[in-house]
Amino acid sequence: MFAFIIGQVFSLLSQILITWRFGTGLEIDAFNAANRWTDILYQLIAAGALASAFVPTFATLLTKGERSKGWKLASSIANLITLILIIIGAITAIFAPWVVRYVLAPDFTDPVKFQLTVDLMRIQLIAPVIFGVSGLMMGILNSHQSFLWPALAPAMYSVGKIIGVLFIAPSTGIYGLAVGVIAGAFMHCLIQLPALLKLPERKYTLTLGLKMAEVREVARLMGPRLLGVAFVQLNFLMNTRLASGHGEGALTAITIGFGLMLIPEIAIAQSIAIAALPTFSAQVAKGKLEDMRSSLSTLLRGLLLLAVPASVGLILLRVPLVTLIYQRGEFDANSTALVAWALLFYAAGLVGHSVVEIVARAFYALHDTKTPVFVGVAAMSLNVGLSILFSYLFSQRGWMPHGGLALANSVATFLEMGVLLFCMRRKLSGLEGRKSLSGLLQALFAGGVMSFALWGWLAITSGLPNWLTALGGIAVGGLTYVISLVVLRAPEVKMVYLIVVRLVSRFGARRAGIK
Repeated sequence: MFAFIIGQVFSLLSQILITWRFGTGLEIDAFNAANRWTDILYQLIAAGALASAFVPTFATLLTKGERSKGWKLASSIANLITLILIIIGAITAIFAPWVVRYVLAPDFTDPVKFQLTVDLMRIQLIAPVIFGVSGLMMGILNSHQSFLWPALAPAMYSVGKIIGVLFIAPSTGIYGLAVGVIAGAFMHCLIQLPALLKLPERKYTLTLGLKMAEVREVARLMGPRLLGVAFVQLNFLMNTRLASGHGEGALTAITIGFGLMLIPEIAIAQSIAIAALPTFSAQVAKGKLEDMRSSLSTLLRGLLLLAVPASVGLILLRVPLVTLIYQRGEFDANSTALVAWALLFYAAGLVGHSVVEIVARAFYALHDTKTPVFVGVAAMSLNVGLSILFSYLFSQRGWMPHGGLALANSVATFLEMGVLLFCMRRKLSGLEGRKSLSGLLQALFAGGVMSFALWGWLAITSGLPNWLTALGGIAVGGLTYVISLVVLRAPEVKMVYLIVVRLVSRFGARRAGIK
């Protein structure tokens, strides 16, 4: 988890520097639109295959002792992903003006903004190819229970963007940030290479493996997941299209607001989910479904214990936090208002996003990609409809309409969470419901106490320096939440405490080994 936290710290630092230099104006809106398209390419082709299809198949081969076949599978998937992304990238580069005009941001009517978006998109099209290879490396290392370097890779991506902002952008403007994205993609890949080269019996083969049964299995598992990822990306694309017509800064506001919500989601949920997938896959391969059910239930209870206070804190401390983190340079009070408004509604869905992250991985381990995909497709379809509806209703009430896009995302995600839990409960013949419900109620009660404490704190510190309000609020909220759980005698407190102690001990042992 420490590596994920480091990654989020660097991600936040890069975002701070980006907003300091570019604020929420024309240039950064164009960059975020262009970056959205390259992210769509990566998520559709590379991430969809790796998250749901490659890791379970590769882990099964390792469990059976078929390492040579596993490495041939990895080589085949790497070659296929690279080839596909290069072809799609070349086609996109040719038709970039049409992609921006008719698909990505039709409301970018300013010729300068439009052309800037086209240029930035073309520059960044190499990044998905690099991320495709790097993402595969992450899957291989995770399957070998090696999590440190893959977890640090996102930090290297952020370092690349920081280099772009500080050292290239002063002379090239927003183009420097695009170059930083490419540099970050290379660093994302390179940091994992030493660990990959240390793996036993590694072997790269220049083959597409189209006749290999395992490659066909990955393709079979990837099919439904690809559909689900496509709908998720369609939702992001729709948000980009709608936000492009909500005025200057709206697109950047939802990008930053969503990113702030993702900081605890990645640090808490994704770190747990990535580590859990190989374990789930091994339990399934050995036929130990009871062990998997117990593991999943325990993880969900611990997850709720951490996600609930994070959600409450982001909602109530949104303005002082955004002010503390971003308000400097080109990022003014108006930018703070735009971002805080989006964060209010995105943070409400943090618990839903976190639970979906874990439960979806459990389905993938069971080689069931259809259920989470179909549920996700339904949720994202609802999300698109709600985005249009809520942004219209917000406008009618005189509210900033981009908040409606964030609210739609949270509502749809909570519904997705509920349906996935129901389906998983039936698949595993239960999820230790009483324990899970008890953990949820305790987290909600402690979260309620925390809310009252934070409201009081905000009233007391009104007019005092913002840094005191923000940092003090984190301390007051966290302390109140922990005390409430201790009073309730929540068993998950001990579990989280033991995990933290184990991580700290492991970190200390590594430092001692280095010395």
